[in-house]
Amino acid sequence: MSWFESFILGLVQGLTEFLPVSSSAHLRLTAAFAGWTDPGAAFTAITQLGTETAVVLYFRKDIARIVSAWFRSLTDRSMRGDHDAQMGWLVIVGSIPIGVLGVTLKDQIEGPFRDLRLTAATLIVMGVVLGVADRRAARDELGGRHRAVRARKELKDLSVKDGLIYGVCQALALIPGVSRSGATISGGLFLGYTRESAARYSFLLAIPAVLASGVFELKDATQGGHVSWGPTVFATLIAFGVGYAIIAWLMKYISTKSFMPFVYYRIALGIALIVLVTAGVLSPHAAESAG
Repeated sequence: MSWFESFILGLVQGLTEFLPVSSSAHLRLTAAFAGWTDPGAAFTAITQLGTETAVVLYFRKDIARIVSAWFRSLTDRSMRGDHDAQMGWLVIVGSIPIGVLGVTLKDQIEGPFRDLRLTAATLIVMGVVLGVADRRAARDELGGRHRAVRARKELKDLSVKDGLIYGVCQALALIPGVSRSGATISGGLFLGYTRESAARYSFLLAIPAVLASGVFELKDATQGGHVSWGPTVFATLIAFGVGYAIIAWLMKYISTKSFMPFVYYRIALGIALIVLVTAGVLSPHAAESAG
């Protein structure tokens, strides 16, 4: 991998990791359209450490409060009803599905799941799902001529059941094209949470999963020696800087705007990808790494 490739891929990772458009799909498509070798699951997982570090930095006050309350609740019974202590447990519970499936389906994630036809289908299907979820949220928030405004849930209303459902939605992101943030935010909106609450828990929930995935791939890459370390570290730093800016922008954006622009983009990209593959312009296995 060249330094230029690592710069572009790091930029793409940072731009798309937190938007509901699928960073893994965009990394794959960028490599395919540019004629580069597929960066692979290891590169994706390691560069995600950069974007996840941006999450930790942006939400550092929330995270410090949650971690502190959770640890105190282990020995202090009076803390077990504290919202922050409960959030600690809910993040752990919500991380179980992707942890189990990530290990179980590792070979499929690095193989059949990377077929561009599957990527195109998931871009479209999950785009429609996000659109429906967003419309439901808008109806509740705005009401209508024959419909009263309905209050939506906040993070303080999060239950173990909802946390597990969020976790299952996050696990869908193991398939390129789904989008971790898109799946979990859609799940949160269907569960009745506000856009901001759905996005905030989505980001917090991603931290254990992404860090564990990155460390896991880092261990395999170190033993196997199949990662270009210089360009990969460079891409990770780029992803961190861009990712932090995107988080700050997105949290402000969703407080007043809908997710529909991302819905239209996903569907358009998915259709374009199907047309290109069907016409033979792009192979469904374009940019797949050898082995």
